[in-house]
Amino acid sequence: MVSANREMAVYCFDTLVAHYNSEDAPPPAFDEGQHPLFVTWKKVLNGGEPRLRGCIGTLEARCLINGFKDYALTSALRDRRFPPIQAKELPQLECTVSILTNYETADNYLDWEIGKHGLIIEFTDPEYNTRRSATYLPEVAAHEGWIKVEAIDSLMRKAGYNGTITESLRKRIRLTRYESTLFTMHYSDYASYVKATRGAAPSIVGAKPSNN
Repeated sequence: MVSANREMAVYCFDTLVAHYNSEDAPPPAFDEGQHPLFVTWKKVLNGGEPRLRGCIGTLEARCLINGFKDYALTSALRDRRFPPIQAKELPQLECTVSILTNYETADNYLDWEIGKHGLIIEFTDPEYNTRRSATYLPEVAAHEGWIKVEAIDSLMRKAGYNGTITESLRKRIRLTRYESTLFTMHYSDYASYVKATRGAAPSIVGAKPSNN
């Protein structure tokens, strides 16, 4: 089984740096494969808690190389919840790559484990008779300190449902659970890796040199 690894996070940073520099990213140092994947960018300020800056991926299997290339940029620049990441933010960034595995249909909306399973919910909005769906990666519920029902209710809001959440509506949810492997890398570790393997630290047009 393919697991998320350092080279995948490096490639996401390479892709973003290349975007700002209007050049091509170096070829990736991991093997091709097909898996569902996500790219998450967080910003770390003054040693504080990392704050989400973008997270987009696919629940369908994608070729890893093109997938990470596409979603590194999409999550950084086109996550509608946030303004696009600017080049000057790069030294504060942290990248997490996730590869999703072990999809299973749950028996009910509580049939999953916090910290182990990611969630995909699908349900019909009773007010508009439209299908709604959303996902949380496995680390989200634990990070937020939610119990299961809080995670489900938050996920229903993420799916765009604004009505009253009732127990009967929760029971009509179709829940798919999954697991993931992930790897997180801060920009300072990326810069050190690039300097060690390529002989020079990355330079970014429009960004101050990293002091790390």
